[in-house]
Amino acid sequence: MAHKFSFYNTLSRTIEEFIPNEEGKVSMYTCGPTVYHFAHIGNIRTYIMQDALIKALEYCGYDVKRVMNITDVGHLSSDADTGEDKMLAGAKREHKTVMEIADFYTKAFFKDFDAVGNKRPEVIEPATNCIPEFIHMVEVLLEKGYAYVAGGNVYFDTSKLQDYYVFSSAIEKEQLAVGVRDDVEEDTAKKNKTDFVLWFTKSKFEDQALKWDSPWGVGYPGWHIECSCISMKHLGEYIDIHCGGVDNIFPHHTNEIAQSESYLGHRWCKYWFHSNHLNDRAGKMSKSKGAVLTVSVLQEKGYDPLVYRFFCLQSHYRKPLEFSFEVLDNTVTAYNNLVKKVEALIAADEKIKAAADQNKEDIAAVLEVIRNSQDIDENVKKEFEEKFADAISNDLNTSMAVTLLYDILKADTNAATKLAVVDSFDKVLSLDLIGHALADDSADIDPELEAFIKDAIERRAAAKKAKDFTTADAIRDELLAKGVEIKDTREGVKWSLV
Repeated sequence: MAHKFSFYNTLSRTIEEFIPNEEGKVSMYTCGPTVYHFAHIGNIRTYIMQDALIKALEYCGYDVKRVMNITDVGHLSSDADTGEDKMLAGAKREHKTVMEIADFYTKAFFKDFDAVGNKRPEVIEPATNCIPEFIHMVEVLLEKGYAYVAGGNVYFDTSKLQDYYVFSSAIEKEQLAVGVRDDVEEDTAKKNKTDFVLWFTKSKFEDQALKWDSPWGVGYPGWHIECSCISMKHLGEYIDIHCGGVDNIFPHHTNEIAQSESYLGHRWCKYWFHSNHLNDRAGKMSKSKGAVLTVSVLQEKGYDPLVYRFFCLQSHYRKPLEFSFEVLDNTVTAYNNLVKKVEALIAADEKIKAAADQNKEDIAAVLEVIRNSQDIDENVKKEFEEKFADAISNDLNTSMAVTLLYDILKADTNAATKLAVVDSFDKVLSLDLIGHALADDSADIDPELEAFIKDAIERRAAAKKAKDFTTADAIRDELLAKGVEIKDTREGVKWSLV
């Protein structure tokens, strides 16, 4: 029996107990990236919180199947079916083909996605793989009278719905309706301002790079239809949870529900999970501001990607989160202190320390020793695991989960128990504290060599301050000759044995 789980459902605007369509199993769909540019750290925050949700559900006893799309066609620079295709814009910007752009930025996305400890979805489907499914859905919507052809394009007719603004209160509905009427670029082919394109033809964009034959002419799908079709292809007619950022709520997810439920004739998805924005002091993170701050850029600046994950987990997913390097530097200190505490625990348990000494390169082997230790106080472990499950199942309270991590480290119990609980929590937090502790070469360093390294780093810092870079470089070479490599990072000089 799975642990009771509740979270905020955007559709009902309340925290609800989660009851899946099939007991113990969760079908989940998450909107993937539009691969025309790098994913900035605000985008990655959304995927970190979705990853935490998936792992929290699994921790509480659910079997989760997750599907994610890759938008490689059809997403326009305006969500109101106007402007230029983002993929085509990216291709023009970089003088590459659309598919070259898609391949490059898909790989870049997953490099950063993986680096922050995320688990990849079981199914990842590019939109360009599913053109027949898109065409079929459009045909059915036309047959049912929910769509119409105008100006060569196929539009969804929102006037056929009793409630188009399904995510909104009465006041919000009126505000959104006004916003739609004030749309800058009016599409005169639409019957209603809220109607949206299901299939574009050359009458909309003559120079579209990717296009396919269809019953309505050569063209390409609208953005919204891909998520509906890809989820149905892999998860069937009912899905339990649909995830995305708050900027997806309108119009993207609103339009997904409109077309999906009109096509199916029944409710499609009961629970909707949305993460809030990451802001900097200038406002919401955006690709339109110029330079894109990515996880890879943070790495180049010397930050561990898991420190960024830790930064995100300390805030609630429904709250806006403000990023600054000052706060991230404080997070580095906090993360490193946790690693040091875990190092001390490993050193305090004779059997675990022996396993660590013998298996420096095999973290899995050390974890196996920790998990099978005869010294674990099972009552304490169970108590903390129950508190942890309560926290993560209460609207994904990751900040409380992090607090419990600190609580176990200072609890009145032995090292084996503490390490076992840290390992258990990491099934959701994915901070790899034990792995980092085992990888820290400073733990068992010869005291004389450690003193020499510290002195050399101080001498080098003094030489650099005096702008004596020749001496600074010589000290670096001196360290390297002793098998010590140093690296300048934002949080200071790091060293490792080579």
